[in-house]
Amino acid sequence: MDERWTLADARPWPARVLALVVALLVTGPALAPGFVLLRDMVFVPRQDLDVDALGLGGSLPRAVPVDAVVGLLTSVVPGQLLQKVVLVGTVYLAVLGAARLLPPGEDGSRGPAALVAGLVYGWSPYVAERSLIGHWTLLVAYAALPWVLRQSLRLRAGTPGALPRLLVAVAPAALSPTGSVLAGAVVLVTVGRARAPVAIGGVLVLSAPWIVAGALHPAGGISDPAGVAAFAARAEGWGGTLLAVLGGGGIWNAGAVPGSRASVLVPLLTLLVLGLAVLGWSARRMHTRPATGLLVLGGVGVMLACAGTVPGASDLLEWAVGAVPGAGLLRDGQKWVAWWALPVAIGAGLGAGRLLEGARARGGRPAGLGLATVLALLPVLAVPDLAWGVGGRLQAVDYPADWQRVRDALADRDGDVLVLPFGAYRAFGWNDERPQLDPAPRWLPRPTVTDDELVVGGRPVAGEDERARTVAAAAGDPEELARLGVGWVLVERGTPGRPIPAAVAGLPVVVEGADLRLHRVPGAASSPSPSPVRVTAVGGTHALALGVCVVAVLWIIAATSTVTARRPPSWKRVPR
Repeated sequence: MDERWTLADARPWPARVLALVVALLVTGPALAPGFVLLRDMVFVPRQDLDVDALGLGGSLPRAVPVDAVVGLLTSVVPGQLLQKVVLVGTVYLAVLGAARLLPPGEDGSRGPAALVAGLVYGWSPYVAERSLIGHWTLLVAYAALPWVLRQSLRLRAGTPGALPRLLVAVAPAALSPTGSVLAGAVVLVTVGRARAPVAIGGVLVLSAPWIVAGALHPAGGISDPAGVAAFAARAEGWGGTLLAVLGGGGIWNAGAVPGSRASVLVPLLTLLVLGLAVLGWSARRMHTRPATGLLVLGGVGVMLACAGTVPGASDLLEWAVGAVPGAGLLRDGQKWVAWWALPVAIGAGLGAGRLLEGARARGGRPAGLGLATVLALLPVLAVPDLAWGVGGRLQAVDYPADWQRVRDALADRDGDVLVLPFGAYRAFGWNDERPQLDPAPRWLPRPTVTDDELVVGGRPVAGEDERARTVAAAAGDPEELARLGVGWVLVERGTPGRPIPAAVAGLPVVVEGADLRLHRVPGAASSPSPSPVRVTAVGGTHALALGVCVVAVLWIIAATSTVTARRPPSWKRVPR
């Protein structure tokens, strides 16, 4: 891998058209009017830039800085439109980015082999399963990795303007803590020693909002070790856990696995794709330091994904999660398969190229086209129900009107909002009882108190918000709620959950609807505020990261404008 890999494609349109077709085919149902509300994927019409969005609330900053960015964007763009752009753009950029990572041939084009690489990366179990579990920020990082790798190689080669482009490529990944680590590691193993300090420094600045927010969090960044077993990778079919992970699957939540993953053919198709990747990487010209670093990083991703299922390794993970701040990022190990998916896609494309050369040499162009079609179908057959919203499960719905009524009632009011029934997830009838994260923290203009404890397969995984537990224990005592700074109680109807305390019904009702009921808690004290030091530090890192992004974009624009062709002055023109 060297600077040749980053050259422009003489015929870029086949990859662009393929990426667009795949993106529309995968996200089709989600493009209907409404919002896709599925597990952790929750968008609202307008999200406020509050203390929780900045990482100053009670829960660990897992959605920092993405909630702040969404808050800024939905102030000018409707949340419904933003979600659709994100979903389509993520799949499009994943396919196109992987397709552009192959080195161009003698004619300057990357050919059908690039399309195979794009499909292996973009039409994958990883995309399907993380879509069904709603981890859209992780998928944004996944889509950014090929572009991060491309700009890292350009920076390694000393290409002018590569640094600001690398920062712009890393920025989408840095919307979440996991994405920052994914992108930072790719940069680290491919950029080279000479460029590493400035490149990694840029990644750290973009990651500073969640790093500082986590370091200053009252919980100290410690998570429940029970999450290691709860979030351990799972087998899919007869191939076992390891083969599921090597194929890009193995997510811990059985409800987020497409039905096709149980097919007896899936392990065989996985082995064929892996064999194609081995063929591609086996070429001697591939033995470079960036290539070796990328392959080693992919192996690390597989080991982390499987660690929760291996005795000894799981014990070590449990100790780290319970003792080392920030180690909770390792609990859901299967997400690190993104590091493995990148070299597999590149290798599959390279292997396809070698096979296509041989086929054309023996049977001419028709033989090459036939083989290219077969190779392109391998990733599609491995997860055919990724099509049309993962088998129609990415359906858009409308929020009931009660949500806007409650938001309007809370505008310009004081006091935090306790949301009942106390629980992290909902299953509303108006959303066909799909499991979804409670939308109240994003919908409401006031800070909310919700449960951050998770129950996975019957196993409780404790949250980190001490105040949430204190407030939940006082839910049946309005006077204690008022003392704790809770000025409102929102009761969400039509969803399973714990019984509502009888005392709540006696509170004054402000909004009474079929789906929501909002109570006022009289005499509420001021809600607790984060310390000035914490506010200054966390706010400063948000401003710094935003400033770096703005400077990088302006740098790229300025560099582009200086090379724009100019018309020669009139006295130099040759008369016709």
